[in-house]
Amino acid sequence: MSSESNRRIAKNTSMLYFRMLITMAVSLYTSRIVLNTLGVTDFGIYNVVGGLITMFGFLNSSMASATQRFLSFELGMKNYLQLGRVFSMSLNIHLIIALLILLLGETVGLWFVNTQLTIPAERMAAANWVYQFSVLAFMVNVVSVPYNATIIAHERMNIYAWVSIIEVSLKLLVVFMLQWFGFDKLKFYAVLIFLVSLFIRIIYGIYCKRNLLETKYQLFWDRTLFYTLFNYAGWNLWGNAAGVLHGQGVNILLNIFFGPVVNAARGIAYQVMGAVNGFVQNFQMAMNPQIIKSFALGDIRYMHQLILQGAKYSFFLIFILSLPILLETETILRLWLKIVPEYAVIFTQLVIINILIDSISGPLMTAAQASGKIKIYQGVVGGLLLLILPLSYLFIKLGHPPQVTIYISIVISMAALYARLLILRGLVKINIKDFLSKVLFRCILVVSVALILPLCVNLILEESVTKFILVTSAAFLSAPFAVYIYGLNKIERLYFLSIIKKLANYKNSWFYDNFDNNEKIH
Repeated sequence: MSSESNRRIAKNTSMLYFRMLITMAVSLYTSRIVLNTLGVTDFGIYNVVGGLITMFGFLNSSMASATQRFLSFELGMKNYLQLGRVFSMSLNIHLIIALLILLLGETVGLWFVNTQLTIPAERMAAANWVYQFSVLAFMVNVVSVPYNATIIAHERMNIYAWVSIIEVSLKLLVVFMLQWFGFDKLKFYAVLIFLVSLFIRIIYGIYCKRNLLETKYQLFWDRTLFYTLFNYAGWNLWGNAAGVLHGQGVNILLNIFFGPVVNAARGIAYQVMGAVNGFVQNFQMAMNPQIIKSFALGDIRYMHQLILQGAKYSFFLIFILSLPILLETETILRLWLKIVPEYAVIFTQLVIINILIDSISGPLMTAAQASGKIKIYQGVVGGLLLLILPLSYLFIKLGHPPQVTIYISIVISMAALYARLLILRGLVKINIKDFLSKVLFRCILVVSVALILPLCVNLILEESVTKFILVTSAAFLSAPFAVYIYGLNKIERLYFLSIIKKLANYKNSWFYDNFDNNEKIH
């Protein structure tokens, strides 16, 4: 099983990376144009107001995790009748969640936008446009969850990748349309982003109905299944509420104390985070169904192997990309954006450090979800994440700068990683000593070795284009070298070399075939 599964993971990961390279390039370019077109203040308004509705997203996120887990579990058991029932029941619940979000959004959320946020009076009408269309777009995305979860559970990553490329291309078109028409750009942007969400939802729906039989909705209600899904989602609710308060709660806190310019800086940092984090999210998206299915089949040894390798590789993937960004953040942001908001540099550096820590936790989260026993896990980890918001408020109130919120998040992330290991030892019998030696120790060793060369170059040279080129080149050379020598074990290095050899043979074969064909033509 493991050999076939590994090939499937590799194939799906490569497809998702193809998607990511295109979407990342377009998204980063789009962010630059949006910032320059809207201006720092309007960009900050969109970031905080558009993100406010995701405060209610913990309802949807908790149910999305439940849907993904149960669909993957039933596929692993090959119980296709139950699979269709899970989908229909999940769609029922997501429709209820969408209506509940509409109710909360048009009452509590609307009051908060108009009375609590720091928004210039002349942009309040535009902020309300952003808010209303953000509510509609979010409802569309909520209803899409069961369809997206089914595609991922079936490991149809090629479809997920192509639709994502269409989505990001449409968002690029939206940016150009902002410059073609003379409407209020912030209002127009909100409307167009909603229309993109609606169009993508229709594409997913059409594909699923034609190719995945279980997504043909049936008017179906099973009280037992409802309580099973909702009970599972209920504990996810606590963890996801903590995650939302950590993300958007801190964003709102920064708006109240420092205004929309700091929200713009934070928004830029999270754009960079999203681009870098895409590397690990795609890898984990390909691996997660296999973790759940291996647990469903009782193959715990293979599951442990996936957890250890997934945690280690996730860290390495992000580290290789993020090292040059960490060392040359200011130059990269200036080249990318032209307009660099205050605090954007320090926010970006700290956020990347945070996701490096969190990347190790990804497979641990999936393993906890696979076990189905998430009460203690969500209670403890969610409780730790909930501390970020009150601690951030306390430190800001004491006069600390806005970046203190991310320092707090980094400390909590380290505590949460340790808590996850303790809990997973009981849930899926993970060996903590193995995790520390095979994952954490190797990650620390790789970072220590990889930093030597680029840091020396950084300290010796003065600010210049030459320094930027040499530091980034040194980082891109030293990080993969350190990963190969100190991050991989002997078997992993041999496997890596075999892949390189196969690629080289393929290219040589392609060259000679084409050379022979050309000779025949001449």
